[in-house]
This record gives sequence, C-alpha cells and structure tokens, in this order.
Amino acid sequence: MKKTSFFKGKNIRNSYLISLAVICSGMAMVLMSCQSNKVPEADKLPVEWEVISSVYDSNPAVQAVFKISNNSSITLGDDNWSFYFNQSPRDLLSYDTLSGLRIERLSGDFYKISPLPGFSLAPGQQISLWYESSHWWIKDTDTPKGCYWVFLDNSGEQHIAEASAFKNLPLNRPEQVQRHLADQEAEYTPERAYQENQNLYSLPARQIRKIIPAPLSYVENENVVDFRFPLTIQYQKDLISEANYLKNQIEAIFDKEVLLKEGESNQANSLILKTGFIKRGFESNEAYRLSVHTNKTIIIEGAASGGVFYGIQSFIALLPVESMISKAGSFTLNELVIEDAPRFAYRGVHVDVARNFQEKEQIFKILDILAFYKINTFHFHLTDDEGWRLEIPALPELTSVSSSRGHTEVNDNMLHPSYGSGPFNDNEGNHGNGYYSVNDFVEILSYANQRHIKVVPEINMPGHSRAAIKAMEARYENFMKQGMAEEAEKYRLIDPEDKSVYKSAQYYSDNVVCVARESTYTFFETVLDAVLQMYDKAGLKPDIFNVGGDEVAPGAWTQSPMIEKLKQSIDDPLLRENMHAYYLKRVIEILRKKGLRMGGWEEIGLVRSPEGSLIPNKMLAGPDVIPYVWNNLWGMQDLAYRLANAGYPVVLCHVTNFYLDLAYNKAPYEPGLYWGGFVDTKSAWHYNPYDVFKSTIKDNMGRLVDTEVEYAKMERINKNSRDKILGIQAQLWGETILGPEMLEYSLLPKLAGFAESAWAKERIWETTPDKQLREKQIAEDWNAFANALAVHELPRLSVLFGGYNYRIPPPGALLKNNKLFANTEYPGLIIRYTTDGTEPDEKSPVYSEAVDVSVNQVTLKSFDLSGQSSRTITVSNENN
Repeated sequence: MKKTSFFKGKNIRNSYLISLAVICSGMAMVLMSCQSNKVPEADKLPVEWEVISSVYDSNPAVQAVFKISNNSSITLGDDNWSFYFNQSPRDLLSYDTLSGLRIERLSGDFYKISPLPGFSLAPGQQISLWYESSHWWIKDTDTPKGCYWVFLDNSGEQHIAEASAFKNLPLNRPEQVQRHLADQEAEYTPERAYQENQNLYSLPARQIRKIIPAPLSYVENENVVDFRFPLTIQYQKDLISEANYLKNQIEAIFDKEVLLKEGESNQANSLILKTGFIKRGFESNEAYRLSVHTNKTIIIEGAASGGVFYGIQSFIALLPVESMISKAGSFTLNELVIEDAPRFAYRGVHVDVARNFQEKEQIFKILDILAFYKINTFHFHLTDDEGWRLEIPALPELTSVSSSRGHTEVNDNMLHPSYGSGPFNDNEGNHGNGYYSVNDFVEILSYANQRHIKVVPEINMPGHSRAAIKAMEARYENFMKQGMAEEAEKYRLIDPEDKSVYKSAQYYSDNVVCVARESTYTFFETVLDAVLQMYDKAGLKPDIFNVGGDEVAPGAWTQSPMIEKLKQSIDDPLLRENMHAYYLKRVIEILRKKGLRMGGWEEIGLVRSPEGSLIPNKMLAGPDVIPYVWNNLWGMQDLAYRLANAGYPVVLCHVTNFYLDLAYNKAPYEPGLYWGGFVDTKSAWHYNPYDVFKSTIKDNMGRLVDTEVEYAKMERINKNSRDKILGIQAQLWGETILGPEMLEYSLLPKLAGFAESAWAKERIWETTPDKQLREKQIAEDWNAFANALAVHELPRLSVLFGGYNYRIPPPGALLKNNKLFANTEYPGLIIRYTTDGTEPDEKSPVYSEAVDVSVNQVTLKSFDLSGQSSRTITVSNENN
C-alpha cells in the first residue's frame, strides 16, 4: 500500500509540478498578453487645439494646430490609435504631413486624426499637427467638440475613451476673431458696446409700456385698482379650458388659491372670461378686449376662445413684476381698456430637435413661453441628417437606428457622432440621443392645442435624409439576411448603383433619397399616415405638413441609373431636368388626397431654368403649396416677393432677422452660428415684412448696404399680392443648442422682438421713405422697446413657467484716465462693479454716473430686478 501510495504520491507530486509549470507559464503568457493588450490612459494624453489665424490670405481660410503630448507609459505607434472629433464642417485645404499625422473630414462635421506609416510618439514626447481649412473659426462654438480616442491593442480589439485631457485654447487675438480680410463686423469689446449704447436712455416709469407685443389700442387712466386674493375666475361655459389655464398660471405665479365659477357677476376681485367682442378693424378670431374696472373686476372678452386666451396673456403681462417676484397677496392695476388683434394670422417659431434632442418637458416649457408671446404656430423639425426623433410604429428602425449617435464607421448603418455628441450613445445627457414616442407626440399636440398653438410637423426629404437612409438600409440588410427580398425593398430609399458625387450644405455626401424609387413614396406615405394617426389620437387635424425640401446638393442624382431611367419617361423638359420638382409634384398629390397643404423651405417653389437660374415653379403655384423663405442675402433679398407675386402663399423666415440660433454678437464666448451674420433682439424687432429691403441693411460679413442702390432693380411685392404673405416665423436650428439652458438663452429675449414684429401693428418707420427720418423713428421706437425689456420683460421671465435661462446683455464700459463710464443695451438694467477683481454681486456698488476709480481695471455686470445677471466684463485703463 505504501508503494502504491508512494507511486500515487509521486504521480500527484509530478502532476503538481507539471501543473504548476503550466500555470506559471500560463500566468506569464497572461501577463505578457495583458501587457501587450494594454492601451494608453486618455487622461495621460493631453491635446490642445488653437486657431493660428483667419486673416493671412486673400481667400477665406483658417490655420489651426493640434498639440498632442504623450504622458502615458505606452508609445503611440502608426497602427494603435486614432483621434475623432466634431467641428464646424469645412473643406480641408492642407496639413503638415511632416508631423507623421493625417487629418481628414469623414462626413458632415465628423473628423479623424490618425498616424501615417512610421509614426511614433514615445512617452514624454509631443507633436504638433498644423492644418488649413476653408472659411474661418472665430467662436468657441467653432472649436472641436466631443473628442475621443480609439485605441487598438495587440489583439486588434478596440478601446474607446473620451479625450478627458482635451483643451481648446482661448480665442483672444485679433487674427483669431476676424472672419477673413473682408470681415467688416467690428470686434466685440465692452468699449465698443459702450459707444453703441450711447444713444439709449431711460424713460420715466409711466412711459414704459407693460405689454409685449404692443396692443393695437391701450387706454389707461390714473385710477388705481387694488386686487386681493383669493381671486375668482368667472367664465362662460365653453371657456372652461381657458379658465383652468388662467387659474393654473395665477396660482403658479403667486402661490395663492384661485376660485372658478361658471357665469358672470360683479363680484369683486374677479376675472370674467367671455366671448362676443366684435369691432371694425379687429376682424380676427384672436381679437380681444381687456378692461380693468374700479369695481375690482377684470373683463376679458374675445372674438372667440383664441381671443380670450390672448387676452389672458396680456393680463399676465400687466401684473406688476415686483408682485410676481415676491408672490404678494395683492396687486394693483390701473383702470384701462385694451383692444387688440394680430397683424399676421400666422405667427410661427421653428425648433429643430433633430440635430440635438430636447426632452418632452422642455418642449412643453417652450410652448408655454410661445403662448405668452402670442405665437400660434410651432414648426417642429423632427428629422434631419443627424437624427430621427419620432416613433413610427411601422418602421421601428427609424428610432432604433437613427435616434442615437455613437462611434461607427461612416459606411455603417448607424449615425456617427455629430455636434460633440461623443462616442457613446448611452451616455446620460448626450444631446444626440432621444426620440418622442407616439404617446409623447400626442401629449405635445394636446399641450400645444390647449395653448391655441398649431403644431406643423416637418419630415425633411428628399435632402437632409441621412438618418432615414441609414435606418432603411439597416432594415434592408436585416430582411435580406432573412431571405425576404421583397420586404427588404419595400421602404428602401437609395439607388445602390448611384455613383453621384455631391456635398450638401452640412458636408454630407450620402443624404439624398432616390426620387425614382416607388419605395421612396411608400416610405413618405407610411410616415405621413403614422403622423396623421397621432393627430387623430389627440383629437386634432393638421392643416400644413412640412416636407422640408431644401438644400439638395448640386451633383445629386447625376449618376443614378434609376434616375436616368425615370428621366426617359418624362415628357416635360423642365421637369425632366428638375428631379427635385418631380419629387414635390408626387408628394403634393399624396398630401392633397389627405386634405393637407404642403409647407417647405423656399426651394419647394423653385425650379432651375434651362439657363441655370432659380425661378418660381409655376407648376406648383397655388394656395396649397407654402414656401417658407429664409434667404434675404446674396442677391435673394426679393425672393419672397417673387414667389408671392407668382401666386404662392409665403411665410417670411428671413435669416438676418429671425434665425435665433445665430449668435447675439461677435464675441467668441457668445454661442451660436454666424454664417448669416449676427442676430440679436433688435434684429428680430427691426423688420419690415412688406419692404424687407429697408430692414436688410447689412450683409452677413457686416458690410453696410446702400439699400437704394443695391436693391434698386429687385422685385417689389405687388399690392394685390400682399395677402400672400401669411405671416412670419422665427427659426431655432439645433446644431449649437446643447440642452435646455442653451435653447432658452438663444430664444430669450429675441422672442420678444420677434413677437413685436409678428403681432403688433405696422410701425411708423416701416413706411417712412426718408432715410434720415426713418432712422430717427427707429432709434426712438427701439429705445422704448429696450426700456420695456429691462424693466418688465426680463425680470418677468425669471418667474413665468418656473423661470428661464434668458440672456441679460453685459454692460458697455470704458475706463479712461481712471474714470469709469458705463451703460447698458437695455436702459433700466442695474450695473454693478468692483475694483478689486472680484465678481460683482447684489452687494456691489451700483453704477449711476461716471465715477472716479483709483485702479487700472474694473469688473462689471448687469442685473435685472429679479437679481439675474449678465456675463462679467472687465475694462482696463486706456492710459496703461
């Protein structure tokens, strides 16, 4: 037994030694494998980016540089890493190959840096990559966003990490903040702002109007009426919705109980809601009369329920801001009578959620403030190249594939990062991800309807369709794998043999659907029917369906066999050479069958003539095709009038006044795009709808226009075409709108200026022919409006609907010979300053007049009545 035991023990020992050797060998291999599979830590790879200059060449171009440092313990070789980022799309002109690096724009605003053969960056080393692009980058908005690394280990496995050590260097030198040599827009400085504000002045309190937009008639006397809680809302039976709305708003503002009572009496502390207002000159269902009486009643009488609703908004605007902020138990109003009606029946605001998503609750909040400013149309931009934001039950791929963005190869059937959305599509707070379910959309429709707002949905085709194309290609591949070819082709949107080469406005080369495919129209009608079912579920019927229809890039459809075959079957030579118009002709036929009018951007009313110029498309001109005209630059200042004169109903959306996502000014820190110039609150206010030439006074590069010379030969609107102007619309595109706060900052207070242009009566300066007198009238009118913004409008925005992240302009200031001069863009704002470099707050000294200071630098901020403040500015002594 011992022997047996011995041998058994020996075998065990030998087995143990062998196993130990194997384990040790395996551990060594694992350790070696782990070592070889190790990748750098992203926080050990600092990357800096800086603009070198935009003013070095006669052609528009910009030079920039990336500096990459390797503080890790691993060498960056020529095959184990790449670096991705988003940045304003530009044509890459050149880059420094001696760096050993390659930079390329992959698609849209998606870029990649990768090593060339032989590249090596050892630990402790740094490399710079200089490159040159077209145009310019002058704002923080333009800088690289959403940067990340993709590392490859020795096994070929990818490791993705956000570039946590990335840094954009500040834009603060003149050559960094000027757009090319032709840029005539002066650099923004506090000193320049001070000079521009010099003609503004504070008005006496009694002269500052309380309601924006201005009512048609406002008659007030000195009698003051005191109202105390609890208030009672008395209402006509069919106005229960408006009564509940008013009750909820008053209770939210004052945190006090409000009672509801059907009927009408002279009970004190009552608001009475009823219809029946009829008066010549006020022929609109949105007209109303609001009267405040010494018997402590307020009567709001509308021509219809819509008029009552807008009377409610004017009542809220009359409430003293101090009482709202303090949630007082009472408030006072002057005895008055307001009679009011809108100038335009269509008053719209467009919000793009395709580029960067906004949650349903934020849409509710935007609808609230639109209603307050008497906006009655919400243009909902739901789809674009970078995202599809609405559930379509029959086509689940639209949201499963195209409602999120993440790291991918450009040719894969998913969406790559855009606008800084980063590599991970499941990151919380990633604005590239999200969509509205059917129930979400129905809730939005109902919420808007309760606020007398119509929702115009936009499904953008045939261009701007990359998200739809990628989703349908994923669907196609899925069904082909199952051997279901017919089902795979049912909603396909491309010609797979199309070799066309093009570049869209946002630099995509794969975003145009094939208009020769019947499946394209099957897709469109399927989506349309799904949207109509959502309206039906909300108990509503849409009037306008917006098809987008814009920016199909030159070169699209030029090398498509399917398109060539279609052209051979078309007899009309103009239509044969305008595939875009062919598509729209097919789509309007679908919409007409469903009782809908077709809206779309200006291109839906245009065709290209045999000579190559864009002219109105007479085939579609009529009441059910509505171009939304944005272009009033580059020789197209008269386009809206040409379309109206050709018989199209038109919505004016002009970029120089109504593109609210454009930056307030040229300061690098002010977010927003600026391709159409800079748009502030005054831009949205200073608009002449029937003579846009008088309010288009600068081009997009800041050059002052001699309007009488440059616009002399352009087409004016005919008298009998004025009724073709349905109204006006402001646009809030989403490329730079990263989250709710930025949305509100871009919208407010620009929306107030837009509302004045949309609702209020024609301003006297709109029809003044003499330029000098007109400019004087504009200055006086704007000063009055700016006072109202400062004293009433801005602080009210801190209270309404939970408060908004509105913009307060910083002071203009000048420090000269140790004397501080300061003013503000909106007279009535409070300017506070410090001389020790600290941030001004509500305890800091108030600036009221030029003051001597004993320092060479002063820090200032503007404050409104609520305590909200502007950005901080600093001025230095000019003599230093």
